[in-house]
Amino acid sequence: MAQLPAGIRFIISFSRDQWYRAFIFILTFLLYASFHLSRKPISIVKGELHKYCTAWDEADGRFSSQSAKSGSIAPRQLPDNETDCGWAPFDKNNYQQLLGALDYSFLCAYAVGMYLSGIIGERLPIRYYLTFGMLASGAFTALFGLGYFYNIHSFGFYVVTQVINGLVQTTGWPSVVTCLGNWFGKGRRGLIMGVWNSHTSVGNILGSLIAGYWVSTCWGLSFVVPGAIVAAMGIVCFLFLIEHPKDVRCSSTLLTHSKGSENGTNRLRLQKQILKTEKNRPLDPEMQCLLLSDGKGSIHPNHVVILPGDGGSGTAAISFTGALKIPGVIEFSLCLLFAKLVSYTFLFWLPLYITNVDHLDAKKAGELSTLFDVGGIFGGILAGVISDRLEKRASTCGLMLLLAAPTLYIFSTISKMGLEATIAMLLLSGALVSGPYALITTAVSADLGTHKSLKGNAHALSTVTAIIDGTGSVGAALGPLLAGLLSPSGWSNVFYMLMFADACALLFLIRLIHKELSCPGSATGDQVPFKEQ
Repeated sequence: MAQLPAGIRFIISFSRDQWYRAFIFILTFLLYASFHLSRKPISIVKGELHKYCTAWDEADGRFSSQSAKSGSIAPRQLPDNETDCGWAPFDKNNYQQLLGALDYSFLCAYAVGMYLSGIIGERLPIRYYLTFGMLASGAFTALFGLGYFYNIHSFGFYVVTQVINGLVQTTGWPSVVTCLGNWFGKGRRGLIMGVWNSHTSVGNILGSLIAGYWVSTCWGLSFVVPGAIVAAMGIVCFLFLIEHPKDVRCSSTLLTHSKGSENGTNRLRLQKQILKTEKNRPLDPEMQCLLLSDGKGSIHPNHVVILPGDGGSGTAAISFTGALKIPGVIEFSLCLLFAKLVSYTFLFWLPLYITNVDHLDAKKAGELSTLFDVGGIFGGILAGVISDRLEKRASTCGLMLLLAAPTLYIFSTISKMGLEATIAMLLLSGALVSGPYALITTAVSADLGTHKSLKGNAHALSTVTAIIDGTGSVGAALGPLLAGLLSPSGWSNVFYMLMFADACALLFLIRLIHKELSCPGSATGDQVPFKEQ
């Protein structure tokens, strides 16, 4: 019998379960990358909505540039109510406050909606819920761009569009994290989700490049095209997303293989080795101490925390207050509030900062800002690898936050020295700022929401994820707003605010870090396992 081709041997070397997991990994990656792709255009278009005013000198046929804040030369009126200062109403001197209000409208609605989204999402099929959110998000992202084509200059129109878009986008994160948590167990979760969470940076990069392509010629397309992409991915979600392994009769853990799988004896031997390794593997000390895992040490009855469910049945979704009682949820939520404040300030204001400091046009500044997200990809993966190796999530976040604070100060000084210095600091800052943010929103949220002792409330993951990310989104709303208020007094004040926020994020982790470092590798009497009623 002829030997099978190498490509076929490679395909059949993986089990059916592994192929399904790879498919869900890639699909959810692309789905949420499209969400971030649609959020990025507003930061790229800011430089076009407000520009330096120019007046036409008819005597010599040349443009003379002048700051928008100078009133000595009135801006020349262009067709469709557009001036050389930009697009009305953002062509006025208070443009920074108006642009900041757009960011705040989106992010505030996102933060409020996130708390509700997790609760609603647990009670609806994930596929339908996520499909609706993506179609609605695509529609309202495109609607913002249609303001260009239909000559709309009402500030209220753009604010309302941002508010509704922020609300519908909250369907995304709890849904994709819950789906991924269903398919992947705790084994190497930090690495897996660190790689997966790079969808944030990939989406930001693609959004920057797509929006930047049209920003100087037809900024309306900078929103319409990303909106169409999100809507198209919503259709893909409806057609292909599989919510749970049991829906296709796959195993519910990453390490379980079918006894009747390919390669017979070899695969069965491999399965026995894996099970033996898992049986002898010491318990995760972080889960024992920080997340209060179910070790086999003796438990005192007074050390049991009762987490009330909604209906008391095995399929009841966990209550909001019950999720808050999971140790670590509040601390990580408050840490993410400040970490996301820093990250989203960069997301929404970095292109404008680069424009002002390095004197680049909106397109080049948008392209250069993608380097922050490139650094974020490596930062998220690095945080996942380190936390898996050390088995200490909080300590990993704390270390990166500790390094991020001085890096932000250096960024504010070195970035003014030239383009090369800006590039280097963008990569480094992106890694240190995005690492803790990525780890908390993925691996930490999944650890807290899928604890074995919460099986009485099997749907806890979506609620826990929504609480953590919703609290973080409050910081995401405050950051760009504060940047808009502080930037007129100088960009240095914005960076001082970011360093203060970074220090606050670290402060909320100190107790958890101390608990991780002082906890031995086996179960102790300090454990407080969960019990559902």
